Amino acid sequence: MKTNLRFIIPAIFILCWTACQNKEKSNDSLPILGHRHVADHTDSGMVKGDTVYHTIANFEFINQEGDTITRKHVEGKVYVADFFFTSCPTICPIMKKEMLRVYEAFNDQPDFKILSHTIDPEYDTVALLKDYAARLGIENASTWNFLTGDQEKIFEIGQTSYLTTAMTDKTEPGGFLHTGAFLLIDRQGRIRGVYDGTKATQVDQLINDIPKLLANNVPGTE
Repeated sequence: MKTNLRFIIPAIFILCWTACQNKEKSNDSLPILGHRHVADHTDSGMVKGDTVYHTIANFEFINQEGDTITRKHVEGKVYVADFFFTSCPTICPIMKKEMLRVYEAFNDQPDFKILSHTIDPEYDTVALLKDYAARLGIENASTWNFLTGDQEKIFEIGQTSYLTTAMTDKTEPGGFLHTGAFLLIDRQGRIRGVYDGTKATQVDQLINDIPKLLANNVPGTE
C-alpha cells in the first residue's frame, strides 16, 4: 500500500501542536515547533546554554507584481505560509477559499503577511499569478504574496524550513504532492502552528491564534 505523505506530515505537526497547546494553555502561549538545540560557542549571537530554535531559512522569490521577496520582507512580521499550484485539481481551491478568510480578517494589519508558494513555477508565471490573485479579489501584494521562482528552491524551503511536503509526483492528480498545511510563523521566523487549510475549523483556530502573536510587538517574548 502506498503511504500518502500529504496526510502523515500534517498529522504529526497537528498532534504535536495540540499536545504543546494543552501543556501551555495556562499562559495562552503557542508552541514553538521544529527541532531545537542548546547554544554553544559556535552559535553566532547566542549565549552558551540558550535554546536555539528552528527558523525559516533565507529565501528569494518573485511575487505576482514582479517584485523580489526575501526573508527581510517578513522579518519582525507575523505571517502564514502555504504551498499550492494554480492548476491543482484537488485541495488547492479549498485552501485558497480558506486563506481568503485569513486575508480578509487581517488585511488591515501592517505586521501581517501571507506567502503562498507555487510548486509549479514553470506554469505559474508572474502574469498568471497576478491574474489568479485578481480573481480572488487581491488587488495588490501588500499583504498576500503569491510567490514563484526556482522550483528546487521552493521544494527545498518547503521541506527543510517549513517542514511540509512539496514535491513532484506524477502519480498524484496534477503531478505534484503537497500538503494542505497553513504554517503560522512568528516575528522571529519560528513555526508556531500548523493547520489543515482544507478544514474550516482548523482555519478558525488559525484566525484565533494570529492575534496572540500580533499583540506582542517584542519578538521572542510571545
